[in-house]
Amino acid sequence: MLNDIQKDAQARMGKSVEALKVELAKIRTGRAHPSLLEHITVDYYGSEVPLNQAANINAEDARTLSVVPFDKSMVAKIEKAIMTSDLGLNPATSGANIRVPLPALTEERRASLVKVVHAEGEQAKVAIRNIRRDANSQLKDFLKEKELTEDDVRRGETLVQQITDEHVGKVDELVAVKEKELMEI
Repeated sequence: MLNDIQKDAQARMGKSVEALKVELAKIRTGRAHPSLLEHITVDYYGSEVPLNQAANINAEDARTLSVVPFDKSMVAKIEKAIMTSDLGLNPATSGANIRVPLPALTEERRASLVKVVHAEGEQAKVAIRNIRRDANSQLKDFLKEKELTEDDVRRGETLVQQITDEHVGKVDELVAVKEKELMEI
């Protein structure tokens, strides 16, 4: 019972850290990386699909992404989807190939992106703390039902706190790495 609560908390906190990694990958650092466009969806024959399922995305060089649609008739739709995304990119089309140049980041833009990174990190920490609260309330429920002793509940709360501290540390580490990456020129 104690192990189940601990494993559940560990798994859910791990998912929160993974979700943060995905969110941080979307925040651009001035370097071209195919994952930058992964969250963009495009209308592909009547259904919305992620861009990487409708086109091949590659990094041509440090500042340029190349998008090659699987279907040549999708070029205009993909170009429009990239333009209307929240990334502020202006693709250039040449035939069936779409080039997406990434402008250099200004110091002001870097500072605002660092704030976004910190906000994402804080959201992940809040999610982890909510998971801790859920696990602790489960432990207290078992205590009320007399399925666990008070010592077991204390031991369980200590274990859950250790797991929480470990995952909050991972979040802080990810945020620090991303901040350092953003502030590099």
